[in-house]
Amino acid sequence: MSTWRNWSGTESATGVETLRPRSADELAAAVKSAAEQGRKLKAVGSGHSFTGCSVPQEVMIRMDGLASIIHADKESGRVMVGAGTGLGKLNAGLAAFDLAMANLGDIDKQTISGAISTGTHGTGARLGGLATQVVALDLVTADGSVLHCSAEENPDVFAAARVSVGALGVISSLTLQCVPAFLLRAREMPLPLGDVLDGFDHFADSNDHFEFYWFPHTDIALTKRNNRVAAGVGASPVGRLRGWVDDELLSNKVFELTNRIAVRQPGLVPRINRVASRALSAREYVDSSYKVFCSERNVIFRESEYAVPRANVVEVIRRLRDWIDVSGSRIPFPIEVRVAAADDIWLSTAYGRDTAYVAIHQYHRLPHDPYFRAFESIVSDYGARPHWGKLHTLTASDLRERYPRFDDFLAVRYRLDPQRAFANTYTRQVFG
Repeated sequence: MSTWRNWSGTESATGVETLRPRSADELAAAVKSAAEQGRKLKAVGSGHSFTGCSVPQEVMIRMDGLASIIHADKESGRVMVGAGTGLGKLNAGLAAFDLAMANLGDIDKQTISGAISTGTHGTGARLGGLATQVVALDLVTADGSVLHCSAEENPDVFAAARVSVGALGVISSLTLQCVPAFLLRAREMPLPLGDVLDGFDHFADSNDHFEFYWFPHTDIALTKRNNRVAAGVGASPVGRLRGWVDDELLSNKVFELTNRIAVRQPGLVPRINRVASRALSAREYVDSSYKVFCSERNVIFRESEYAVPRANVVEVIRRLRDWIDVSGSRIPFPIEVRVAAADDIWLSTAYGRDTAYVAIHQYHRLPHDPYFRAFESIVSDYGARPHWGKLHTLTASDLRERYPRFDDFLAVRYRLDPQRAFANTYTRQVFG
């Protein structure tokens, strides 16, 4: 028996049996045995979700033994990978085949199956989340069967399983539609928040990937524009010293220190944020796509993220700023805004609508509940959908109103797992 704890410390489990299957057959046998005994089981990846979506109750399946590239076809770009493969390992492996994922989020600590199952996404007005890059997957269901799912085979399960919060079964492998490896030119610069909000649509539409970070209690936002380079342009990465100063010293060590100061003297937060925003300097570099997309993040925090219709995001940020100004709250963490194209995955936060994401954070030693509740209240006016792996309080009745195919998903779930072998406290909250 062992103890499990997620990265942020928001969830844990003790006294659970741990299984480490080394093949798809061993995984199917383990799932079938546990389900036949009436034991609740969960596949666990890197534990990077803040919610309880992967908390095991009785049996924990570690996917380390299914963590490799199984097959790669450079000509078609189709790559089959084991479900337990970490994104960092996957990105390096794809680069060896001169391939890459078309879009990524800003960290690479998750497993590929955990990332798609919770709706992890990057940014790009013409691009979808990670799950939109999945063209097939193998799903082990409660009776030990292995369903091969794609747009042509078991299409209803495919529409449900790409973002399933682990409620349908355990993904053993998946096939990604990758693209030829590419370089990105990254342009990062601070701009007045008002200019960013006024020009938001232009920024989002005129760049392959656009996002910004706004520092509460200031009028400054850090903008990040990533675009593919022209043919013949080579890499010119950030220098080792500049990279260490910006990405390790300022973004992690100094940021940890300023947050600790905020715990002891919250009244200093506005001044700290003003200093931090002024300390940011513009930089431009060219590097492999996955090196531009992903950053090291070591400061522990709490996070809530909601997807709103893109047309409403500027209004959401302005309302959130107004609440922060009058609430007396002190927020040392920046607020992150990204975009994504509409997709057709039933429980994707971007299902059926062009989407903007607003992610708010709070240092783990500071209270977050009032801030997160206010944020949730604001975005609820726009039919916002919570990231499945980040903190929220919505229940099945709330989510049914926000997802047109919610009941279709539940029908697939009932068919595949009538005894709820893959249920836990979180799935009971969000699916009833």
